[in-house]
Amino acid sequence: MTQRPRESVRLTTAQALVRFLSRQFTERDGERQRLIGATWGIFGHGNVAGIGQALVEHADEMPFHQGRNEQAMVHAAVGYARQRGRLSTHAVTTSIGPGATNLVTGAALATVNRLPVLLLPGDTFATRPADPVLQQLEVPYAGDVSVNDCLRPVSKYFDRVTRPEALIPAALAAMRVLTDPAETGAVTLALPQDVQAEAFDWPAEFFAERVWAVRRAAPDPRELAVAAGAVREARRPLVVAGGGVHHSAAEDALREFADATGIPVASTQAGKGSLRFDHPADVGGIGHTGTATANELARAADLVIGVGTRYSDFTTASGTLFERPGVRFLNLNVTPFDGHKMAGATLIADARAGLDALTGELRGHRVADGYTAEYTGDKARWEQRVDAAYQADDPDIRPTQAQVLGVLDEVVTDDDIVINAAGSLPGDLHKLWRARSARQYHVEYGYSCMGYEIPASIGVALAAPDRPVWALVGDGTYLMNPTELVTAVQEDIPVKIVVLQNHGYASIGGLSESVGGERFGTDYRFRAPDGTYTEGPLPVDLAANAASLGMRVLRARTVRDLRGALREARAADRPTCVYVETETADTVSGPPPAQAWWDVPVAETAERVSAVKAREEYDRHVAARRRHL
Repeated sequence: MTQRPRESVRLTTAQALVRFLSRQFTERDGERQRLIGATWGIFGHGNVAGIGQALVEHADEMPFHQGRNEQAMVHAAVGYARQRGRLSTHAVTTSIGPGATNLVTGAALATVNRLPVLLLPGDTFATRPADPVLQQLEVPYAGDVSVNDCLRPVSKYFDRVTRPEALIPAALAAMRVLTDPAETGAVTLALPQDVQAEAFDWPAEFFAERVWAVRRAAPDPRELAVAAGAVREARRPLVVAGGGVHHSAAEDALREFADATGIPVASTQAGKGSLRFDHPADVGGIGHTGTATANELARAADLVIGVGTRYSDFTTASGTLFERPGVRFLNLNVTPFDGHKMAGATLIADARAGLDALTGELRGHRVADGYTAEYTGDKARWEQRVDAAYQADDPDIRPTQAQVLGVLDEVVTDDDIVINAAGSLPGDLHKLWRARSARQYHVEYGYSCMGYEIPASIGVALAAPDRPVWALVGDGTYLMNPTELVTAVQEDIPVKIVVLQNHGYASIGGLSESVGGERFGTDYRFRAPDGTYTEGPLPVDLAANAASLGMRVLRARTVRDLRGALREARAADRPTCVYVETETADTVSGPPPAQAWWDVPVAETAERVSAVKAREEYDRHVAARRRHL
């Protein structure tokens, strides 16, 4: 019997990869979408004739976006992936050398936040026709190391494709990790530039449409019974909602759980918006940047139910927040690594599946009316503090940062998306922002990367083209990475960028002062005769800079101006920047102070009085830290 020859397609490695990626899909709850929605790229000698040529040849199959900074391209892809619930992402291609190493920060951000992104950096020649070639890192003890190896520790999967046929298992493994709800993050396929251009006879089935089912892991019955028993025994339970609630689209399941049981829900930065701000059980952000309501509940809780959280130091107040003797933890998480934190009882499952099962198991159970009355009363009092921080008695004064948020709060609706990542804004937002919908609040605080906001807003706008997208950017963050404004202008993506000018690193300035650093090196000022940066503020004009990059710019000098500018920006159908100079860091900013501690080590010995006093305060807090066992 004659064996039928296998059908094959002759393509370069790069062409095969692009075609393969265009035919990968995810499916969850009956919803199917492309896994790789588009590719971002900046081309150099390490990818222009490989991936670059392939993207030209297969432009009808793979949309392309032109970026200006490699790190920013990853941020845009991550913003897109988060907005799409991790079911779709983008690929990012760069040349070998500085283009590739610029990916590292973005890759770390993606992996820390458990968000999928595919990185396709060029690499040095696999065949080594010349040694070294341009931009090759020479390592005396190993001939197979390149700068791309920097991406190994920040990737959830890494492979170097040194032969065309090696792409087949590498690409399939990459898709497996990108779609794994427990193991996703940055995935790197390093592509030697000669291999990218090499032709191969590919099996046709490699290019067949493939659907990757994103599973909803159900809870183990024994773990479920233990979890339900723990909840029934608790008198002061508290839910801590993390990013996993959003990733699994478990917001409705969480609301039904809270409605049925009356258990209050606090949220991490990643989990904020899991309940609407006006839901009776929503008590706001938890931890160092949280509300007084949530943190007082945490201090008195006898059971902490973590749902999709990794318990960062901001959430736990560096191990000082959950102070009740005998407090126990119950962790619903799709990732066993996170589920076992805080020595908690585990419920390893998809957040939605786990919440649905736990709600059913607890049918008829509800916390005491007195507990409900306590936290709802505290919540109402906190909202009064938010109102006070937002209020500007005189509309013709320069606004504080909190008042900027208050005016924005007046302007937005449930449809708007607000993006931030670093500086003092995340703390103010976590305490004050009234999240109106599940995906309105987009603060990247796992890596808290300065420069994330502007490119992420582009990715989010691509994922949600019918929703107004706001990037809130301090002057320090703006100066880190404004270049993707050009991309927004080029693609006519109507993002709204709010630049808050406070002449320095306001967040670190305040932190420096609190730990005895006296704001050293945190203000954008000229040098004084004594060498310190304490003279007048630098005469930079960020609004003029944004305008020079093609943005429409609206300057707001007062609260009244700001209200009009934000409304005009929201209605705009082109990229628009609102520039506002806020009250400086050494004036009262408006929001309530931190409601819980955060561990930033202070010098154990020092001569300056400020540092000595800061160390005394530090020792007092450290004494309250505990390990939950």
